[in-house]
Amino acid sequence: MNNSEKYTIAVKAVIACLLWSTAFAGVKIGLSYTTPFFLAGIRFLIAGLILIPFSGAVGNYLKLFWRNRRLVLSVAGLQTVVMYGLYFTGINLMPGSIAALIIGASPLVTAIVTHFSLQDDKFSKDKLFAIILGVTGIIFVVFGRQALGPIGSVDMIGAFLLILSMIVSAYANIMVARHREEINPIFLNSSQLAVGGIVLMVISIPVEGVQDINWNPEFILALVWLSFVSAAAFSIWFSLLKKPGVKVSELNMWKFLIPVFGAVFSWVLLPDESPTIISVTGMMIIAVSILIYYVPGRKRISL
Repeated sequence: MNNSEKYTIAVKAVIACLLWSTAFAGVKIGLSYTTPFFLAGIRFLIAGLILIPFSGAVGNYLKLFWRNRRLVLSVAGLQTVVMYGLYFTGINLMPGSIAALIIGASPLVTAIVTHFSLQDDKFSKDKLFAIILGVTGIIFVVFGRQALGPIGSVDMIGAFLLILSMIVSAYANIMVARHREEINPIFLNSSQLAVGGIVLMVISIPVEGVQDINWNPEFILALVWLSFVSAAAFSIWFSLLKKPGVKVSELNMWKFLIPVFGAVFSWVLLPDESPTIISVTGMMIIAVSILIYYVPGRKRISL
């Protein structure tokens, strides 16, 4: 892989992380009108439908789905249903500051999972150092925005569910990477989002009850944006995972940027939030961690 290809991958990864970082505001608005599982379900269903014209399978969609049903259902089950089910449940059980800290450490969880699951994606000294530095930066960013409160037994359950959701997401990423040549990434994302969305909406009925939604402009705008984010960001991510030479753990290093972008958006959009020395220091640490790992020409030494 030449430097031009690496640069393109980096730019696309940053764009995906930038899109994901905007989802929090949309989710916050959406949850003021409906429940978590129903919101996630309708969001992903719309996202999947949006992608159909770009999937390369118009007029042949159902046939292609049936041919690849095992992969689609597996990814949908892991990435959309199980991962987001655990994610939303975990977040609802704990303070936002602690949840942000755990979610921000997802590249570490992914690196651990891939180390034991993929022969060509092991820990290296520079990867370990960069990840530890990145997690340190996340701690600074979270502390700079909101102090951590006491942790109780319910918080511990929430933390466990969030960590479990990240493990599931890592395995879904591995599954996509292992089937690089088998399926168009846009079609895979479209079909897995649509299937996962339908399942989540069905689950929401016995869990949350039948929803009576006030379809006002604010909710519709939030839902449209969340659907676009899912459609665009996951399509970019899946396309990168399917590129030869791209490693799951290395690509997920860019996810350290999600809380950074999220903090910046909060400072710009929310009047009661502003940058602090601690949070800005954390962002600089995260930037250094990514630069350390992606400096061209570094020799990677496995542990």
